[in-house]
Amino acid sequence: MKINNKEEFGKQNVFGLGQENAAFARYFIGNSYLNPLTDPEETAVFLANVTFEPGCHNNWHIHHAKGGGGQLLICTAGSGWYQEEGKEAVSLEPGMVITIPPEVKHWHGAKADSWFSHIAVEVPGEETENEWCEPVDDTAYGALK
Repeated sequence: MKINNKEEFGKQNVFGLGQENAAFARYFIGNSYLNPLTDPEETAVFLANVTFEPGCHNNWHIHHAKGGGGQLLICTAGSGWYQEEGKEAVSLEPGMVITIPPEVKHWHGAKADSWFSHIAVEVPGEETENEWCEPVDDTAYGALK
């Protein structure tokens, strides 16, 4: 469900906006916010609610792992996009779960006219690391409807 009003989105974003995602801002077009839901020192599974302002999306990236690994996205509010390299973009709506295997180049974020939030789950694995790649092409993003 597209929501472009911040106040209305706040009512739907049950896991909270969190703080500005300053540590990873260089890998995002637009403003994003991060609200950690688990403490990585207390559990092997890190979960965070990631919120994207309208038009905000992250760069292409890859979750590398020697074994296990990858990422899950649990869509919770607003409307967004997910795309794997070489495939069509997928419209994201609350209630959807996206399973991203390790070694798959992808990006995700809000639609141009909607706030969007998902819980990001880092799947435990051996020798995991994220590789941040190039930004999503502005023309390609702008063409998504």
